[in-house]
Amino acid sequence: MTKNKIRILMGKPGLDGHDHGAKVVVRALMDAGFEVIYTGLRKTPREIAEIASQEHVDVIGLSSMAGSHIPFCEKLKPLLKEYNLEDKLWIIGGNVPKKDHEILKNIGIDAIFPTGSHFDDIVNYIKNRYRQLA
Repeated sequence: MTKNKIRILMGKPGLDGHDHGAKVVVRALMDAGFEVIYTGLRKTPREIAEIASQEHVDVIGLSSMAGSHIPFCEKLKPLLKEYNLEDKLWIIGGNVPKKDHEILKNIGIDAIFPTGSHFDDIVNYIKNRYRQLA
């Protein structure tokens, strides 16, 4: 890992009003040594892209519990290109059914961490992938 901390944006997309899980993951990522920017609730795809660009993050993480992850990611994908964020690690967690994983991967999501994923798995994935991307 580089001398600088890996910067992670944790976004809550759309009308999803459940953020307890996202806050717990944010705390675990901070405890693991990452710098984490949490967007708060109900962000649009453009808001997520703008914040990621302004904050110069290395990782764009989404936490979805409301089931709108596919249309949200479809709208976010072209914005990542518009904001020159295509090279950023893009992950999602939360209530993401197995049947949606392939669709999300085809959109461009690098990793999916469904409800019940272990914090160590998320942390290790980011550290290992960041080493590969750096």
